[in-house]
Amino acid sequence: MKALILVGGFGTRLRPLTFSIPKPLVDFGNKPMILHQIEALKAAGVTEVVLAINHQQPEVMLNFVKEYEKKLEMKITFSQETEPLGTAGPLALARDKLIDESGKPFFVLNSDVICEYPLLEMIEFHKNHGAEATIMVTKVDDPSKYGVVVMEKEGEEETRVESFVEKPKYFVGDKINAGIYLLNPSVLDMIELRRTSIEKEIFPKIASEKKLYAMVLPGFWMDIGQPKDYLTGQRMYLRYLRKNAPEELLASSGDHVIGNVIADETAVIGERCLIGPDVVIGPGCVIESGVRLFGCTVMRGSRIKEHACVSDSIVGWDSTVGSWARVANITVLGKDVRVADAEVYSSGASIQEQII
Repeated sequence: MKALILVGGFGTRLRPLTFSIPKPLVDFGNKPMILHQIEALKAAGVTEVVLAINHQQPEVMLNFVKEYEKKLEMKITFSQETEPLGTAGPLALARDKLIDESGKPFFVLNSDVICEYPLLEMIEFHKNHGAEATIMVTKVDDPSKYGVVVMEKEGEEETRVESFVEKPKYFVGDKINAGIYLLNPSVLDMIELRRTSIEKEIFPKIASEKKLYAMVLPGFWMDIGQPKDYLTGQRMYLRYLRKNAPEELLASSGDHVIGNVIADETAVIGERCLIGPDVVIGPGCVIESGVRLFGCTVMRGSRIKEHACVSDSIVGWDSTVGSWARVANITVLGKDVRVADAEVYSSGASIQEQII
């Protein structure tokens, strides 16, 4: 079975992190975003993954592929655009890589999505409904902010997609596209090799033929393509680990760790720190004495000096937060940023390669 992951975006919403590394390789939960998806695809029986990249993706993506092809024993290849092709055009470009003699359906994923990835259940759902295409949908509290998937009953359940309504003024449903699809090879015959939207052009056509179905995603879901949502998604992910893989979290204690916290085994944490809830600490990090961390990510090789406080923020690779400094309110430090000692307060800033 095969899969294609759409990784052609430029990552502008996650700058300054994406000035240093392609968005799919930005760490989330101490591993590259895209690795969460590739591991889930492998667990669902996928043996070949195609990465649909843009013409400006750097060499670092190739190095990632070489490393994880061996580790995961999967075939990982590129399909590279020479010009922007939207969300459907990359499928036409990769047609020869996605079709095989078995005629099996293939997965398509947006690279920003983090969830529980119930892909085996999605395969079964797709087969049982005789779908030409199946999309994963998730329930939201305020559907007026999104494109809503309107579903109609087939039997006793609302499973068949009737239409799509962009940012509805009146309630038409509370399910939105979760960015995970399972498509029959026949869908490729509908896509031209040009800039095309799968959401606005291809899916409505399949829906009009009553061959598009929607499976409601169980559990959490978040598009982590911008800092605020990245941190919200991290909180959801850590809560998921607490339930399903608690051994990956640090043991909580009243004077050191609160709530859900991941810390790489190579990280060093000093005395009289208070860590958590909802914190990820990467490999080689040094957290000095008296530090307070909550609702944040501290990426590989960074140092948080004594009595500093980092909250609701992202500290990029190899950065330093000075003694008694405060980094808060969705601040994002890029790679190798230095925040000075003393009473420095950074709130809601995005900082790349400079000293405060």
